[in-house]
Amino acid sequence: MNKIISAQDLSLSYSSSETIINKATFSVDSGSFVFITGASGSGKSTLLKSMFGALKPKHGSLVVGGVELANISRKKLNFLRRHIGIVFQDYKLIKEWTIEKNIMLPLLINGYVKNVANEQVEKLLKHVRLNHQIGKYPLELSGGEQQRAAMARALAHNPVLILADEPTGNLDEYSSQLIWNLLEGANEQLKTTVIVVTHNIPKNLNVEYKHFHIEYGSIHEVC
Repeated sequence: MNKIISAQDLSLSYSSSETIINKATFSVDSGSFVFITGASGSGKSTLLKSMFGALKPKHGSLVVGGVELANISRKKLNFLRRHIGIVFQDYKLIKEWTIEKNIMLPLLINGYVKNVANEQVEKLLKHVRLNHQIGKYPLELSGGEQQRAAMARALAHNPVLILADEPTGNLDEYSSQLIWNLLEGANEQLKTTVIVVTHNIPKNLNVEYKHFHIEYGSIHEVC
């Protein structure tokens, strides 16, 4: 099976004095569903940031989608990100934009014509059960609704890789279950690779998954 992510002796750090991820070696198969767990401050979100180029490796190699991120150019990084969907714990919706415009953003970046983008957004709003909130701005929605809008944005351009940072951490049960269903559906039906940082792996998940745990800067697979 093809590897969509491959790390070799990967070290990550925000400063020269502290190494957060230390000499990690791991890989992720294309089309797989992966959980990354660990205590608060263990480096879960740091590792996820490195996967979309928000933090460059301090040492070692990190290859995502066939692209080495250690010395990637801005142009190549922007191209890579067109194939990645990202779900942040704090949503990162643009508050001055309606939810439709927020969801449409990756479609416009990827060159979709306006009418096709509008049709896709309409389908996604129904998919995440927000079609009754058309015309609303993020701050007019509940936290669960904002995360569902963020999930729709991540799925909009049919990415080959979804990176989700605690996507259900602060949500009600209804929104949490909907988010998991969307991630499962993307993985099973579209063969999208899904990587989720979380404190707790849901017990009722209906997909096979791989589990990496971070402890004291080391990453190991949980069998």
